[in-house]
Amino acid sequence: MRANTLLYTIAGMTVVLFAGIGLITYSGEQQTQEATAKAQQLQTDLAAAGLRTPSTEQIVSTLGADGGAVCLDPDDALRRGILYGQLVNGAAGPGQRPVIADNKVVQGQLLIIKVYCPHHLESFQKVVDGLHLEDVA
Repeated sequence: MRANTLLYTIAGMTVVLFAGIGLITYSGEQQTQEATAKAQQLQTDLAAAGLRTPSTEQIVSTLGADGGAVCLDPDDALRRGILYGQLVNGAAGPGQRPVIADNKVVQGQLLIIKVYCPHHLESFQKVVDGLHLEDVA
């Protein structure tokens, strides 16, 4: 019984020690000057395009300094499939049909790619050019 108490005490102290070290060393996603500058550039581009503009903090926490998930090969087959899956009528199963979406649907993503990962802009622009988009909204 005494051996178990000693074991539990040592294990508990170890957990508390590691939790303390984790709290001290964890700094989260630090806002760098680069991330803030890119976020402000994106805000300017979004406003110029007439799109809703999130706050600088929202953009920095979502995209960071490198564009986050948006810049992870946006021309990848899986990401194209997700994009195509979002351009539907909203039904499920056999009622689901593609629709002619508004031009603004992909403008935000194009602007993000332009600011954060311009090396992907040309390939993603080809994907967008292949879509049938109109001024419907």
